[in-house]
Amino acid sequence: MLRYFRWVAITALIIYLSGASSDFAIAKISSDYGQIKAINISHRGASGHAPEHTLQAYELGNVMNGDYIEIDLQMTKDGELIALHDETIDRTTEKKGLVKNLTLKEIKKLDAGSWFNDAYPEKMSIEYLGLQIPTLREVLDRFGPDSKFFIETKSPEVYPGMEEKLINTLNEYNLTGANHTFGNVVVQSFSVESLRKVHEIDESIPLVQLLSYYAPAVITDTELSKIKEYAVGVGLHYTAVSPGYIKKVTDSGLMVFPYTVNEKEDMNMLLDWGVTGMFTNYPDRLNEVIQSRIPKKP
Repeated sequence: MLRYFRWVAITALIIYLSGASSDFAIAKISSDYGQIKAINISHRGASGHAPEHTLQAYELGNVMNGDYIEIDLQMTKDGELIALHDETIDRTTEKKGLVKNLTLKEIKKLDAGSWFNDAYPEKMSIEYLGLQIPTLREVLDRFGPDSKFFIETKSPEVYPGMEEKLINTLNEYNLTGANHTFGNVVVQSFSVESLRKVHEIDESIPLVQLLSYYAPAVITDTELSKIKEYAVGVGLHYTAVSPGYIKKVTDSGLMVFPYTVNEKEDMNMLLDWGVTGMFTNYPDRLNEVIQSRIPKKP
């Protein structure tokens, strides 16, 4: 029965992606000979241009032709899912502390934009002063079904019930469940347990297993088989991949999404190697690379 549901989910994903504006199917099909079109994922939004994980960064990601917005999730003391990469507020706000120890009301008082102006004065804007950390609901209210999302459960072991809350929220917005458009949401995590929990709740949600490597990536057939029990792809740092690794993973039927790729030379290299897509702080750059590879009509 599990294999049947997995087959249905993957078949639905391929059918959906065949007509998707992101040309996801083209990316997968062309992986054997080097990409022309690949999935352009705005890493924390267009975070090379605006403060990460703010509505402005997400908006820019869409404007710059990102196919998906990536959202990292943390959960507040009072159980609200918010878009933030770190477990603490230290790096991107003027205060310090663990998210799990703060209420949403306390989170909303923080300035999550001024740090960017200080770090990147050449990109500073008065519009970034005082930006708030958005909740997942605020992101979905702003962008809704017209956008696609790569959502990561960050540190799920710190936040019991995160997966259930995420799926319930996505169901409310018709992004999962019986009325959803398949493939609008992909859930990813470094936590196998978190992804398996999502898979148990809703087997139709495509999942990506994030992997950490401190040396050139190597993956066994056994590891691939285990990942394929619940996920449709893997993600790993782009410096760890090789042509052989990508071929082995894609030949197994899984997709490959390296992160975080910001230079055009690396983007072209990875496309030549056959990745399915990639995360970038500069979706405008990746879009330029992809467009440059499309054969010109005579």
